[in-house]
Amino acid sequence: MPHVPASSALSRFVVLDLTRVRSGPTCVRQLADFGADVIKIEPTPGSDPSTEIFGSRHDYEMQNLHRNKRSMTLNLKEARGREIFMKLVGRADVVVENYRPDVKARLGIDYESLRKVNPRIVLASLSGFGQDGPYVERGGFDQIAQGMSGIMSVTGFPEEGPTRVGGAICDVMMGYQCAFGIAAALLEREASGQGQWVQTDLLNAGTSLIDFQVARYLFKGDVAKQGGNDHPSTMPVSSYKTRDGHINIAASGDAIWKRLCKVLGKEDWLAMPEYATDPLRVKNRKPLNEALNAVFAARTSAEWIEALNQASVPCGPIYNIDQVFDDPQVKHLGIAASVRHPVLGEIRMQNQPVTLSRTPGRVAVPTPELGEHTEEVLGAIGYSKADIERLRSDKVI
Repeated sequence: MPHVPASSALSRFVVLDLTRVRSGPTCVRQLADFGADVIKIEPTPGSDPSTEIFGSRHDYEMQNLHRNKRSMTLNLKEARGREIFMKLVGRADVVVENYRPDVKARLGIDYESLRKVNPRIVLASLSGFGQDGPYVERGGFDQIAQGMSGIMSVTGFPEEGPTRVGGAICDVMMGYQCAFGIAAALLEREASGQGQWVQTDLLNAGTSLIDFQVARYLFKGDVAKQGGNDHPSTMPVSSYKTRDGHINIAASGDAIWKRLCKVLGKEDWLAMPEYATDPLRVKNRKPLNEALNAVFAARTSAEWIEALNQASVPCGPIYNIDQVFDDPQVKHLGIAASVRHPVLGEIRMQNQPVTLSRTPGRVAVPTPELGEHTEEVLGAIGYSKADIERLRSDKVI
């Protein structure tokens, strides 16, 4: 099946996808969702035991990460495989990889080798700890990065030990950051005519995620600690127990604090000196939270959310994942999308989160079968059917 662009936004670009696991595929998925012709280059069967780290191709991980792409198999350990790859590089705009940093050089597909074939090529490399430095040989995983970036030190409740965030946030953030870097490099290429090497890593991704906590330390020397659900520098911004569950409140600043006290029927709190300013409410967060929980316990979450929203106090429910997708605003935004898979039938997955008004991205086609487009891709660069059969029998493809 020829390339079916998911959008016209990036449809003029060809991307060679050498990535695996999560961060790299997340990056390339962004490009594919906006229409880039992504050729997912996968190892030939049996040549790489780590290929199916996520298990079945028909399970949720592979379907989530590799939609809107074409797939070909290619053994880059073979000289003819690398020759084919370089022919593809000559026609491509972007190569994305997340091998360990030394693998590119061993295979002869490092940036200097690629730019000799195509000076306009953009190479994007995702790694655990960067392309050089004292940790360059270490393998990078999301949870390791969550610990080393400080995320786990500020997540969870005091005295309960470090806590990971319940999603692969460093992997995902690195993928999004790399996609942005690729877009920036392609825009710059329009002026210079030259490609460049884009690099992202999990440590940078993790530290960027805790943003203001990093800024506090670099600017003031403050070392943040675990604070549970309480915001470290403004209150009351936390979660509170209602009659039937929990809700989040974000009453930051004096104006919202006054509205909160009014809707709670606690205007007397406005005269209490210990709650007079945001810094004082932070200092006295424990008694303030106890008082708030006592009030919130009187009504249900839904009742409080209705009353607080009417009073323009930012608030919201705390959902389980299934409840998220029953929410009317989630449905309105189309956060879940459906696509028809030739084997699985209709499946649902998370939609592209960025909306463009004229050329929106979408889920156009599901994850391809392994090597589904090998003949198609090779035919487009001049290989005959006999050539392709020879390559297949020699296990190059």
